[in-house]
Amino acid sequence: MFDLNDIAIFIQIVDAGSFAGAARRSGVPANTLSRRIKQLEEHMGIRLFHRSTRKLALTDAGKSLYRQSATQINELSEVSRQLSSGSGEPTGRIRIAAPSDFFEIFQMEFVADFLSRYPKIHLDFALSDQRVDLIGEGMDLAFRAGVMPDSSLVARKINTGRRILAASQKYLNSYGVPKDIYALSQHTCILPTHAQGQSTWYLDGPLGGAKIVITGRFSANTTQAQLKAAINSLGICFLPEPILRASLRAGLLVEVLSDYDQQNNDLFIVYPSRNQIPVAVRKFVKEAIAHLQGELLE
Repeated sequence: MFDLNDIAIFIQIVDAGSFAGAARRSGVPANTLSRRIKQLEEHMGIRLFHRSTRKLALTDAGKSLYRQSATQINELSEVSRQLSSGSGEPTGRIRIAAPSDFFEIFQMEFVADFLSRYPKIHLDFALSDQRVDLIGEGMDLAFRAGVMPDSSLVARKINTGRRILAASQKYLNSYGVPKDIYALSQHTCILPTHAQGQSTWYLDGPLGGAKIVITGRFSANTTQAQLKAAINSLGICFLPEPILRASLRAGLLVEVLSDYDQQNNDLFIVYPSRNQIPVAVRKFVKEAIAHLQGELLE
């Protein structure tokens, strides 16, 4: 008779996409996982994976086993986690990928309050504007902005956002206010990194969409750096509205061409898989979404 723990290991490997990914998520060496899967295959008399140096793929038998057992094993694992924690108190380390400027919107006061209420939870944030490989890096979830490409990841939209144009009053006094969207090409604009002095902005307005080639002398790879550049009159910026909100209210920046913006700057929370989401992760996500929606709607 095979061990149900080996079935659980099999499901973890499928969800992680590789033995190495499952090893990082479970803390069990990859060679141990491989040995347990080989043992399961021998007990069942079937082959579950096609293995190569670069790719791991399920056989037809493997697909059938996963389809018929994943839900039940995940439910049993969840019951086990809840029972093992006694009162069901959320426990564990949550690894979270987020943009580098995430804490400009996500208040640290929320983090402090959350950790004080759940003393057995640890939060581990990895901040970067590069899209992290959630499975490869062993992340539990990620916050991502923009348009979500089709992928095997599970994404949930938190907020519908937009990008807008803004500049300091000093810049506008010196160089004038753009009269229309096409006048942007004659202005100094703040660019993303690697733009090499030129970039393209896509905006929507009363007459539909427009594609404008813009130039500038300053570029940066974080929204906060671009925001500071705009405040210091280095050009016109094109940033998410929540990032600009405080500076607009304080009069440090002025919105430019307010009839134009860029939609689809939505905020998502992304999971590697919808299966086996720990209690602590679900608790954090529920409260973090409520917090972010409150901040973004202010």
